[in-house]
Amino acid sequence: MKTVLIVEDDVVNARVFSKILTKRGGLAVKHTENVEEVMQIAQAKEADVILMDVSLARSVYQGKPVDGIKITQMLKADPSTASLPIILVTAHAMEGDRENFLKQSGADGYISKPVVDHQAFVDQIMALLPQG
Repeated sequence: MKTVLIVEDDVVNARVFSKILTKRGGLAVKHTENVEEVMQIAQAKEADVILMDVSLARSVYQGKPVDGIKITQMLKADPSTASLPIILVTAHAMEGDRENFLKQSGADGYISKPVVDHQAFVDQIMALLPQG
């Protein structure tokens, strides 16, 4: 079974995403906003795709506040995690944000919140899962 790591500081959003992914997608789900834990899960290959919230209010790494863009950059810069698909999830869906965030972070996809079309949400994640 494929596993989605949800990096999200809003517990309600994390719960909604989990429910959609397990019920509609038949996927396993892990959730954390702890940056060290995100890095460990990614490096241990315990996730097949990451859903990364762009604005993480409480996330800190090595004593510095970090957001989803920064965490994505760190994962993409590490050869052991660079190929792990990462989808940014954000409520900041202004004109040009998608392109900006994707370019800045090196992420593989972008989903804006709130997620209204549950099937499209699952399909987008499934499309980035490694086959086999």
